[in-house]
Amino acid sequence: MAGGGTVSDKGGARAELYEHRITSYFIFACVVAALGGSLFGYDLGISGGVTSMDYFLKEFFPEVYKRKQEHLTETDYCKYDSQILTLFTSSLYFAALISTFLASHVTRNSGRRTSILWGAISFFVGSVINAGAQNIAMLIIGRCFLGVGIGFGNQAVPLYLSEMAPAKIRGSVNQLFQLTTCLGVFIANFINNATEKHTWGWRLSLGLATVPATLMFIGGLFLPETPNSLVEQGRLDEGRTVLEKVRGTKNIEAEFQDLIEASEAAKAIKHPFRNLLKRKNRPQLIIGALGIPAFQQLTGNNSILFYAPVIFQSLGFGSSASLWSATITGAIPIVATFISMAFVDKFGRRAFFLEAGAEMIICMVAVAITLALKFGQGVELPKGIGIFLVIMICIFVLAYGRSWGPLGWLVPSELFPLETRSAGQSIVVCVNMFFTALVAQCFLVSLCYLRYGIFLLFAALIGIMTCFIFFLLPETKQVPIEEIHLLFRKHWLWKSYCAPEDQLNDGLL
Repeated sequence: MAGGGTVSDKGGARAELYEHRITSYFIFACVVAALGGSLFGYDLGISGGVTSMDYFLKEFFPEVYKRKQEHLTETDYCKYDSQILTLFTSSLYFAALISTFLASHVTRNSGRRTSILWGAISFFVGSVINAGAQNIAMLIIGRCFLGVGIGFGNQAVPLYLSEMAPAKIRGSVNQLFQLTTCLGVFIANFINNATEKHTWGWRLSLGLATVPATLMFIGGLFLPETPNSLVEQGRLDEGRTVLEKVRGTKNIEAEFQDLIEASEAAKAIKHPFRNLLKRKNRPQLIIGALGIPAFQQLTGNNSILFYAPVIFQSLGFGSSASLWSATITGAIPIVATFISMAFVDKFGRRAFFLEAGAEMIICMVAVAITLALKFGQGVELPKGIGIFLVIMICIFVLAYGRSWGPLGWLVPSELFPLETRSAGQSIVVCVNMFFTALVAQCFLVSLCYLRYGIFLLFAALIGIMTCFIFFLLPETKQVPIEEIHLLFRKHWLWKSYCAPEDQLNDGLL
């Protein structure tokens, strides 16, 4: 295995020898690990609701509260335009961006389970600080702790699920992360609905984030480490034992030998981040580490999740009505995730990306045209128009929820060979959190100045990212995770970067 290459080509023959049964041990491990998504989802859902609550705005952002009460034409789109208010949301993602590099070191050297535990601890601390906040500084500090927790969780959980899952159902298993994320959003919206009328309601909403963090920590204490990570750490006997338990069979020799070969390649890599820049790793870097995580946020979906109550209030819905509308849009991704889990390993990743992309473009254009014709005149939208907008947003969220939402985490976690997997996932989380923070920080001001044009911008970006998938991403369904790198040798563009001879001459550009 020259030049620090990945699993040898003979692994392709071994894949046919892999065996597995679904065991209770496997189900327990995946369900507990997937709780990491609930941290991310709860925060996505809770933040937008809290920032629209009157008592929260009165205490920390009185100028925004004053604008919220106005019904002036020039402020229809601009009621919530406050960079400090959006910093309350986006500071978490800037913290997650930075922490993911530390998370990569912990994930590679101490294991995926250790990162999951540290993520739960940090998220718990941040929740306590936010619930007791007396000033904006405390809010931001608490959000930063939450961000560190999400940085660790989002770095480790998708890897954990992909490595624990058999190849034939890896897509469905990995999407447990998206499912718990959606459940977190949904539960957060219900909590916001229940607490918004109380002076202390926003504190309860923020403080209840300790519940998923506690569940994740307690469950994490009983989690097994992944066989891939154990082998990578040189704990071969433990790795074999765990692999036998999660596969439900003693006949794991073929898969175990592939893990050992991948581990030997990984050990030859002293600088995994630098190795990502090598020519033979260019497809994974461009598609998995940069393109997909950036585009996932540029769809505009998380802007809707962050600010759904704010958006609906800006569009003329009352306070309670806007929160219930946000709850509806929070429920849709749960249904979408079940659809994706049921069919992604049958129809493949590309089909979901491309079909949903077309739907999302149509929805964004429809919303933009409707707003251009009917909104911004200082009066509430007619009921029928409001219902139409909610329907369009729901269809958009449904399309995102079975494509860019779950696949934005699944596909990058599949693409990287073991020697660059933790480093690659760090770049994925870093890029994802950077664009999450950027969109969160800029969306309300963009809504203010671009008005309905912001939705046309999202439609154009979705068109670009759909073409990106069509031309650059090979299909990865049911391919063993340690053999996915071989797909790029057959791709019309990437084969010139990933030909076997490049293993002997894979210098930097």
